[in-house]
Amino acid sequence: MSLRCWTATVGWWVHSFPRPRAGYRQLQAWMRSAGVLGRVGVEGTGSYGAGICRHLSAAGIEVVEVNRPDRAERRRRGKSDVLDAAGAAEAARAGHRITIPKSRDGQVESVRVLRLDRASAVQARTKAFQLMDQLIVTAPEQLRDQIRRLSTMRLIRSCAAWRADPAAAADPVVATRIALKKLACRYLQLNEEVTALDKLLGGLVAEAAPQLITTFGIGVDTAGQLLITVGDNPGRVHSEAALRCCAE
Repeated sequence: MSLRCWTATVGWWVHSFPRPRAGYRQLQAWMRSAGVLGRVGVEGTGSYGAGICRHLSAAGIEVVEVNRPDRAERRRRGKSDVLDAAGAAEAARAGHRITIPKSRDGQVESVRVLRLDRASAVQARTKAFQLMDQLIVTAPEQLRDQIRRLSTMRLIRSCAAWRADPAAAADPVVATRIALKKLACRYLQLNEEVTALDKLLGGLVAEAAPQLITTFGIGVDTAGQLLITVGDNPGRVHSEAALRCCAE
């Protein structure tokens, strides 16, 4: 499978199809033309294979997640879309290296998407403050003395409230004030995004798993991760071994 097309195999037939939904329909028709379609094996149902997995499942076709071969085996035979497609087809036929894919069509998928957004905002917020800290360490003395003893949030709010003339940016003191102001404003904006996402996620997780969220020691973050690990179709996790497989 490449980024722009799907490579599929049925028996000895191999064909590639474009990625848009029209390509999904072509792929489905081509597979059915070979006879009775029993099962389809797809690699990467949590990433590039998510779209085709949803399309085929909606059409009533059994889809299984084919786990990628170990790295040593892939290095030996090299990377090939045709070989990968043939390997996935054989694994699906024989029932080797397969699991039931996550359906990704319910509330848990919403939790996953919003958690990704939150993680990105938290990372960017942390980076903004780290840059502020670095600038303060190297700032001119008269500027550093004004702010270095302030608490974190007082520092950020003070810098965000500064006024600096861009026309005087050739002066290192003014330039540093401009940079600190922009970073502080960025931090506050990202902080608002994180707060809003926390509120949204709290409601979704509590609705999706009310018993889990009330369990001692399990907060919204842990409950959200557990939900994502299990997926919208928890029936796929039929044993502790299956749960470990999902968590890997």
